[in-house]
Formats: sequence, structure tokens, C-alpha cells
Amino acid sequence: MAREDQRRASRELRENLIAQLEELYGEAFEQLTTQNLGEGAIARLTQLLLRSREAAITPLQEEIEAPLITRPPST
Repeated sequence: MAREDQRRASRELRENLIAQLEELYGEAFEQLTTQNLGEGAIARLTQLLLRSREAAITPLQEEIEAPLITRPPST
């Protein structure tokens, strides 16, 4: 597989993974609203989910947005 094809496939894989994670976290947030938990428990779980989502998705997004350096700058 050519280098450009590998980059494209890798990017698509990361984008698909982000979409799957977004869906998973969305479902988890929806489940919180259907549980008969107190406000404090819901707040704590919501905070944990937000932190977990951030930790899972941000590195994937940063890699997608990272500049591609193919050769050193000319002098």
C-alpha cells in the first residue's frame, strides 16, 4: 500500500473510531437520564463520563489535526 493510501486509511480509521466513541458516550449519557439516581450521583457520573470521553477522543483528534511533515525545511 502506498504511503498516501496508508495515511488516508489511518485517518479514516481514527475518524470512524471517534464516531463510534461519540455514539457510545451519547448512549451512556442517555442511560444516566433513565436511571433513578440522585442528583449528586448523576453529577459525579456525568463528570467521569466527560473526563473519560475527553481522554479517549482528544488524542485521536489531535493526531488527525497534526501537521504532516514529509521533509525537513530547506536551509
